[in-house]
Amino acid sequence: MNALTQADGTIRIAESVDRLLQGCERREAWKTADSLSGSRFERVVIDGVPLVVKYSSVDNDWIMRATGDLGSRQLTLLSSGVLASLPASIDHAVVGCAPFTGDHGHRGVALLMRDVSDALIPSGSEPISMHQHRGFIEDMAQLHAAYWGFRDDADPFPLAHHYVILTPTMAALEAATPRSDPVPPAVAAGWRQLGERYPADARRLGELATDPWPLVAALRAGPQTLIHGDWKLGNLGRDGARTILLDWDRTGVGPALVDLAWYLAVNCDRLPETKEASINAYRSALESADVSTSSWWDAQLDAALAGAFLQLAWSKTEDRREFGWWSERLAAWNP
Repeated sequence: MNALTQADGTIRIAESVDRLLQGCERREAWKTADSLSGSRFERVVIDGVPLVVKYSSVDNDWIMRATGDLGSRQLTLLSSGVLASLPASIDHAVVGCAPFTGDHGHRGVALLMRDVSDALIPSGSEPISMHQHRGFIEDMAQLHAAYWGFRDDADPFPLAHHYVILTPTMAALEAATPRSDPVPPAVAAGWRQLGERYPADARRLGELATDPWPLVAALRAGPQTLIHGDWKLGNLGRDGARTILLDWDRTGVGPALVDLAWYLAVNCDRLPETKEASINAYRSALESADVSTSSWWDAQLDAALAGAFLQLAWSKTEDRREFGWWSERLAAWNP
């Protein structure tokens, strides 16, 4: 244990970036291949310990702009103590945080994290190992079970926000700004191609993108928990028996299967087993954690998979088999 971490693992909340980085011996700009939000990173050394700082605000982070985050969402979450109840199998890697002011004067958050880059899943196209994949599935279930029935009147990330991030509306709003983030124009191009190649799916998904409330209402009808929101491989790593899980900027109250569906959709090219086998493995892990699934599973799974297709159909139009699997799930969902 060093001076940067609390004995009980709690996150230090500093009043400024200067206080957060007090004792910094070295700092340098850093960029990762999986950082697509536009946030700025630094590598720093404090008390001889290598750390990473992430600076996010609406000035540089398109996800914050798309979800109306005016700078306090992660500060609120991290200072609330909610993550103190994480199961031992989940490592968020956050040491401390502080407010900071972005380039154009907007409030943002600076996150100080342990440098866990060596333990993260490397970028690439090869499937990850079954050990890694099943570890993520099992630890996801442990996370959800630990917060089963969780409620938060000040929900930091409302469920509907998951379904407005990757839409033509977001892409159009971003296109009207003098910014060069790669994801919004890719979303715009993907939705255009979706309409050209799969017009029936595009119409239904377009209706949901405009009005996601039927989907949200269906998902709210089942049990709720704390969901992370972005189980993409770029946020994941393994450290012994623990899952490293980064980027808690989409964390809030929601159905557990929203996390699972996103994991299957965003990591589809690198899964070492079928989606069906992964779904069954997650359900078994949840049941092993004493969560009964019989009364709600089918309806929640149909809705969650439809929601993940809404989020990422635009990125799947080049792969007919992959697109077809998700299209069948959309057709199966009846709100």
